[in-house]
Amino acid sequence: MLSNLRIFAVSHQTIPSVHINNICCYKVRASLKRLKPHVPLGRNYSSLPGLIGNDIKSLHSIINPPIAKIRNIGIMAHIDAGKTTTTERILYYSGYTRSLGDVDDGDTVTDFMAQERERGITIQSAAVTFDWKGYRVNLIDTPGHVDFTLEVERCLRVLDGAVAIFDASAGVEAQTLTVWRQADKHNIPRICFLNKMDKTGASFKYAVESIREKLKAKPLLLQLPIGEARTFKGVVDVVTKEKLLWNSNSNDGKDFERKPLLEMSDPELLKETTEARNALIEQVADLDDEFADVVLEEFSENFDLLPAEKLQTAIHRVTLAQTAVPVLCGSALKNKGIQPLLDAVTMYLPSPEERNYEFLERISRLLLPFADQHVEIPSLTAGNIALTVGLKHTATGDTIVSSKSSALAAARRAEREGEKKHGQNNEAERVLLAGVEIPEPVFFCTIEPPSVSKQPDLEHALKCLQREDPSLKVRLDPDSGQTILCGMGELHIEIIHDRIKREYGLETYLGPLQVAYRETILNSVCATDTLDRTLGDKRHLVTVEVEARPIETSSVTPVIEYAESISEGLLKVSQEAIESGIHSACLQGPLLGSPVQDVAITLHSLTIHPGTSTTMISACVSRCVQKALKKADKQVLEPLMSLEVTVARDYLSPVLADLAQRRGNIQEIQTRQDNKVVIGFVPLADIMGYSTVLRTLTSGSATFALELSTYQAMNSQDQNTLLNRRSGLT
Repeated sequence: MLSNLRIFAVSHQTIPSVHINNICCYKVRASLKRLKPHVPLGRNYSSLPGLIGNDIKSLHSIINPPIAKIRNIGIMAHIDAGKTTTTERILYYSGYTRSLGDVDDGDTVTDFMAQERERGITIQSAAVTFDWKGYRVNLIDTPGHVDFTLEVERCLRVLDGAVAIFDASAGVEAQTLTVWRQADKHNIPRICFLNKMDKTGASFKYAVESIREKLKAKPLLLQLPIGEARTFKGVVDVVTKEKLLWNSNSNDGKDFERKPLLEMSDPELLKETTEARNALIEQVADLDDEFADVVLEEFSENFDLLPAEKLQTAIHRVTLAQTAVPVLCGSALKNKGIQPLLDAVTMYLPSPEERNYEFLERISRLLLPFADQHVEIPSLTAGNIALTVGLKHTATGDTIVSSKSSALAAARRAEREGEKKHGQNNEAERVLLAGVEIPEPVFFCTIEPPSVSKQPDLEHALKCLQREDPSLKVRLDPDSGQTILCGMGELHIEIIHDRIKREYGLETYLGPLQVAYRETILNSVCATDTLDRTLGDKRHLVTVEVEARPIETSSVTPVIEYAESISEGLLKVSQEAIESGIHSACLQGPLLGSPVQDVAITLHSLTIHPGTSTTMISACVSRCVQKALKKADKQVLEPLMSLEVTVARDYLSPVLADLAQRRGNIQEIQTRQDNKVVIGFVPLADIMGYSTVLRTLTSGSATFALELSTYQAMNSQDQNTLLNRRSGLT
């Protein structure tokens, strides 16, 4: 089953006796019966790297490429910027495929799930491995839809570099900001590719400026476009002062010519390129002291004499230091600019040995991923990405060790190293690799099997899907006994429902989609409770006094405090039960049964009869906290979404009028080429089904992006309306 396949990254530095890796799950459509390379129907595949037909030509070349020649990269962008199309061209030009796939035709390599091909979007990340000019590239195509942000998060944490793709007519968009912040969080060096230079409204200058202004990044212009929109026909390599023109008669973009710019034939273009190169040299010199010394000592009089190799090496260092980002351009759909992009990946993005990782992993059974194909291999060197089979109890974010003893030995050794460094860093903490921050779901609905007899099958399917997708949450409603499905958005839950049907053969029924509200309190209250129960010949007696109060800082879980009167001895034996009871009480608030946040719970007194079980302690504390929450003034919090709508000028008025009816708060209206970009906030409850309404209002011409911003307090009128609706009064 898919859930038994896991992709992981192997780091390059070794600590003796310890073998640790970071798990990162991606989609690999395969059963254990298909461990040999498999060619899906409808596509014409070339040989996999190192393979002739189905036979391994050089297993060593697959398993052990020089670590300096490995590039582990991700493709990231806003939805519809062209990630999958770019990936498809990369695979074609590298020789991985023999024909060009198309998103609209549903025959791309990395979008092989039925749901992806039907919708023309990427839902889960996919890994492919190919060679380019002597380099081994492990590439992961990631989703751009906000519902699947976690897919990007768990990919970036095991990658060494990334290619950020932009729609040249739109520049930086809403989800671009999200994935860029994720790359910042994991310190991922990246390069930018301005795609769709052939599109009407494409503007190289505008896209570059949006990178500078919105991402606060320093763009290094390594290329200039030759023409824009319909006139786009190639690019200029600023570093080498050459022009790259693609043959207009070529259907696949393989044929292009690289010519030096000459004063005789291209005087204006040469002048523009020379100015751009001089500016690039000055920019890199400001960011890299080593390069600045070379320029000042040898080439300050004439930048034209500076060899391209020296400039490229300096750009590589600057990219690794993340002080600037190289910018290239092209059109993946029109097959222009992809080969230079691949050259830039190998030239400017880091190898695994240039990244700071701490551990080496070793696992017995390994597979190399090629999207929905894979090859079994006997071993793998550091710096590579691979699949492993049979880890039935692992989940995304786990750290895998060869044995408990090796982990303990590593921890002890790390503690000794930390002591030698006089506590500069807690080396012991670094034994566990960084986990993934999983966002809280904002939608939920009930899900039911076709019959009671199918309930175990549904539970199994949901368990498997949760291991693949940690952003999917499943819980049981304690009152109704129904299974509750919690997800990141309408599309997310729709996809899960469809996968249960296709992959597990279950026709399930979904209840109405509901917003995941939260609750809080507005004032401090105290409560006491006593639990006195005799079970058999044993008496269980607990008396508790707690205080619940609101806090200003946002906290999803309750802040737990203890009064000075609570003895350490008492806490030692009962703290776990106390905190379990508090957390349990805050899972369901008194108004809607939603989680309670932004509260502090203080335990003022606790009396326990000898022999009382920890279960009874936990139950009494939970009941007491619930009593306090009911006594307090209560407030419903609703999810507030950050909204960005891109709309033609002619349709701006009806869009604004519709948003006003949805309690929308417009922050700004920007101009983006010929379009208007409406930026604001809107409650999630009022934006459900918005895509259909927006299509109707704008004749299908507008697009929008949503992202959870925060939870805000509802006004009293809206809160009363919601409570009455939930209670059936309206």
